[in-house]
Amino acid sequence: MGSDGMTKNKQVLRIRETIPGEKVREGIDALVDGLLERFDFRGDDVAIVGIQTRGAAIANRVAEKIRARTTSDVPVGAVDITLYRDDLSTSGMQPVVGETHLNFDLDDKRIILIDDVLFTGRTVRAAIDEIMDFGRPRSITLAVLIDRGHRELPIAADVAPIRIQTKRAESVILRLQETDKKEEIVICETMPL
Repeated sequence: MGSDGMTKNKQVLRIRETIPGEKVREGIDALVDGLLERFDFRGDDVAIVGIQTRGAAIANRVAEKIRARTTSDVPVGAVDITLYRDDLSTSGMQPVVGETHLNFDLDDKRIILIDDVLFTGRTVRAAIDEIMDFGRPRSITLAVLIDRGHRELPIAADVAPIRIQTKRAESVILRLQETDKKEEIVICETMPL
C-alpha cells in the first residue's frame, strides 16, 4: 500500500487491523517447520519456487532457513504469472511482466510452491500452469504464509501457518523488508479504482 492510500488497482477505505512484523517472522519460521516435517531435504529431488513478488521473497527466506537447518542446498526459483492470469484479456490493464527464474530441471522434482496470501486460488492455478510449461514435476506442495479463505477454485494449501478470517471485500496486504522496507500484515476495506 502506497503512501497515497492505494494498493494494486484498489483504494484503501479503512484499515481494520495491522499485524506487526514479529508475527510475519514467526509465520515464516512456522512455514519452515511445516516443510521440514513433510520433506527430509536429503536428496536433490526437492526445489522451492516462489510466486513473484512477495512469494519469491518468502521462498528465498525459507530456502535460507532450510539450508541453515539441514545439509541441503535446496534450489530456489521464481515464477511471474502475469501472462498466465485468467483475467488478462478482460482486465483492460497493460500487463507489466516480471521475470521467471527456474535455473534447475523441474522434471521429477518435488516442488514446493510458495506464495504470500492464498485467496481465490487463481494465482496458484496460474503458477502451476507455468511450472508445467517448464517441466513435469513429480509433485507440487503448496505453502503459503497467509490463508484468508474465499476460494473460487478447488485449491488448498498444504502448509499455511497464518489463517485470517476476512470479508470478501477486504484486502490482505503483506509487507516485507525485501519489497517494502518494513514488515507487517494490513487487513483493510478497499474499493476498486
